Amino acid sequence: MRASFRLGRLFGIEIGIHYTWILAFALISWSLAQRLFPQVYPGWSTGTYWITGILAALLLFVSVLLHEMAHSLVAKARGLPVGSITLFIFGGVSNLEEEAKKPSIEFAMSIVGPLTSLVLAVIFWGLKQLIEMPASPAAALLSYLWTINALLAAFNLIPGFPLDGGRVLRAIIWGTTGNFVRATNIAAMIGRFFGWTLIALGLFLVWQGDFLGGLWIAFIGWFLSTAADASRRDMTLREGLRGVPVSALMDTSTETVTPQASVEEVVYNIFLQGRRHAVPVYQDDRLVGIITLTDVKESPRHKWNQTTVAEIMTRQPLYTVAPEDDLSSAMKLIAQHDINQVPVLHQGRLVGLLKRADIIRHLQLSQELGMRPGQDRR
Repeated sequence: MRASFRLGRLFGIEIGIHYTWILAFALISWSLAQRLFPQVYPGWSTGTYWITGILAALLLFVSVLLHEMAHSLVAKARGLPVGSITLFIFGGVSNLEEEAKKPSIEFAMSIVGPLTSLVLAVIFWGLKQLIEMPASPAAALLSYLWTINALLAAFNLIPGFPLDGGRVLRAIIWGTTGNFVRATNIAAMIGRFFGWTLIALGLFLVWQGDFLGGLWIAFIGWFLSTAADASRRDMTLREGLRGVPVSALMDTSTETVTPQASVEEVVYNIFLQGRRHAVPVYQDDRLVGIITLTDVKESPRHKWNQTTVAEIMTRQPLYTVAPEDDLSSAMKLIAQHDINQVPVLHQGRLVGLLKRADIIRHLQLSQELGMRPGQDRR
C-alpha cells in the first residue's frame, strides 16, 4: 500500500499515512469522545471528553506504528529491505521489498508484532495502577490503551492470513512440510473463513440494532477476506512466473526518442500508431528517462507541439531489469511501484521493454491452454 502523505523516516524506514487513516482517526476520536468515555466516565466536561478521545486515538496509532516498526526492524535485521510503513484505516502495513526466504525468518518477523502489542498492554496497565483516581482522564486513557493493545495482540494472533497469526501458521506449515504454496493456501483459506465469519457477525449486530459497530466489524471481515484471496492470487502469480526469464516476454523493439522531441511527435508517430504506450528516452547513447501515456495525459493537449519530452518524462533513476532476471521478481517490482512497464538493460544497453499487460496476458493465455507460463514448444 502506498502512502498518501509522508511523515518522515525512523530507523531509516519511511513512515507515511494513507488518506483512509484520517477517516479512522476521526471515527475513533468521535466514538471515544461521544460514546465510550461519557458512558463509562460520566461527569467530565465536553472539552475533556474530546481531548482524551483525540489523545487516545493518537496514541492508538502510535501503538500500531510501534507494532509495525517491530516487524520492520526484525526484517531488516534478517537482511530484508523495508521500503516503508503505511498507517491506514485498519491499522498499519510494513512494505517489504522481498519475501522471507526461510520459515524461521517469517516466524520471527510475524510473531514480534503481537508480542510488541502485548508488551505495550502490560506497560499501560502498569502505569494505570500508579494512578490513585480511577475515574480521572489519565486513568481512562491508560485503561483504554492497555485494553486496545491487548485486543490487538489477541486479534493479530488469529491463525488466518493476512493477520500475523496467519503468517505464523504459514511459517510453521512451511517449515514442517517444506511447501510454501501449500502453507500459503491453508493460511489464506483460514483467513477467508474468518473474514466471512466477521461479516456474518457484523450483519447480525446490525440486525440487532448496533448499526455502527456491526458495520465496522463486517467491513473488517470484508477486508480480511479480500486480502486473503489477494494473497492466494499473488502467490499463484509469483509461482507461475518463477523460473521464467524476462527475455521470454520482453518487447525487443528498441524504439527510443530524444529529450528534445516534442510531445506531439511522440503521440502521433508512436502512441497513435499503436506501437506502444511508453518510450525510453535516450541522450548520447544513455538512458535518461521514459515517457509514458500517463505523462502525456498530464500535459495540456494544446501545448503538445510546444512541449518537449524532457519537460514531462519520468527521469532517472528508473527501475530497470535485466533479460536474465526472473519474471516473478520483475512483476513484483512493477506492482510494488505501480508502474506499467520497465526498461530491460543488458550491460547498460537497452534491449527491450517489459510491460505489465504482456505479463498478465501471457498468464491468462497459459491458464486457458493448461500450460505453464513460459513453457517451450516440445
